[in-house]
Amino acid sequence: MAELRSTDRVVVVGAGLAGAQCVVALREGGWRGPLSLVGAEPHRPYDRPPLSKDVLLAKADRTAFDLDWEALDVRLLTGRRATGLTPGTLHTEAGDLPYDRLVIATGAAPIRLPGDGAARVLRTIDDSLALRAVLRPQAHLVLVGAGWIGAETATAARLLGCRVTVLEAADAPLPGALPVELTAPMRAWYAEAGVELRLGARVDRIEPGAVHLAGGESVPADEVVVGVGARPDTGWLAGTGVELDGAGAIRVDERLRTSLPGVWAAGDCAGYPSARYGGRVTVQHWDHALHSGRAVAAALLGAEDPYDPVPYFWSEQFGRMVQYAGRHGAGDRLLWRGSPAEPQWSVLWLRGERPVAVLTVDRPRDLAQARRLIDQGKALDPALAADPAVPLKSALR
Repeated sequence: MAELRSTDRVVVVGAGLAGAQCVVALREGGWRGPLSLVGAEPHRPYDRPPLSKDVLLAKADRTAFDLDWEALDVRLLTGRRATGLTPGTLHTEAGDLPYDRLVIATGAAPIRLPGDGAARVLRTIDDSLALRAVLRPQAHLVLVGAGWIGAETATAARLLGCRVTVLEAADAPLPGALPVELTAPMRAWYAEAGVELRLGARVDRIEPGAVHLAGGESVPADEVVVGVGARPDTGWLAGTGVELDGAGAIRVDERLRTSLPGVWAAGDCAGYPSARYGGRVTVQHWDHALHSGRAVAAALLGAEDPYDPVPYFWSEQFGRMVQYAGRHGAGDRLLWRGSPAEPQWSVLWLRGERPVAVLTVDRPRDLAQARRLIDQGKALDPALAADPAVPLKSALR
């Protein structure tokens, strides 16, 4: 498509990190045309990672990005949920918006369980503030799902003096994210923090005051939070011509263009092709939202570089910083650096002798060095790389 013109109307729908970074990068790139940022929530764009940490712990009441929207000359339209799309027009609950270029960055929506109307989720600033108001000492909080958000919320709730039970349908925490040999030592983190972790606990239904399990048992609860994942928030695109994959993510090309001319996508709602990992990738983490939003802006300004970063995320839980970079598969070799019995440890996944992913627990240097090696495709000496006293950059073949 032709290069962005100064008169083109650019509309970015989705006012999270990806959308905000896209409009900022457009202005930083020197483009001064008409620019609108549309958000479903009534708030100005804000950061989400603190919601399960500082906001719950009352260390912060707001996490809005420190941006001067007026100085950026961005038309900020909050409280407008997208409802549909026809070529050249974005349809919202508050009326239609014409566009010449459209960027979709509507993120992901939490998965709801059948009958969980009596439960909370933790996705927005309003969710976090409402949960904080009821997390009083001795209150019994039941979390459904032992994933990243469940562990982070359990951590905050225990610091606030709550009794916490985590129910997980699988036989290990973080099912589908990490192999059991890694999550087994993490089970001890829950016990050390005074959190009851119940595995193989499949939820049948949730009612006020109780979570009912499939086996017939009822778990009393003052409050229930469901954290079993999220799906791309793309239902509003049905019938628009924007191609979605089987999981609902927008199928984009290597420059994050959708199947509809003049429309790009970024962040949690987009699935992109990765030459690095040999398939399509959908990532729902902060780092991807940051970089993909800026990559779309670069593409709009004429850049032709493919988007194919090394995925990265982090989680602060039970007094530990857990970081992951890359993408591993079932056939990759797992290489330990240190022991999970120690306070700090890490693991690498090797494909041949090349690292393709790394997980670190309180070993930030390993994360930083491994991330660079993964990006560069460098081969490692496995014997040297397995020695936690040897810096990874010194374990090259």
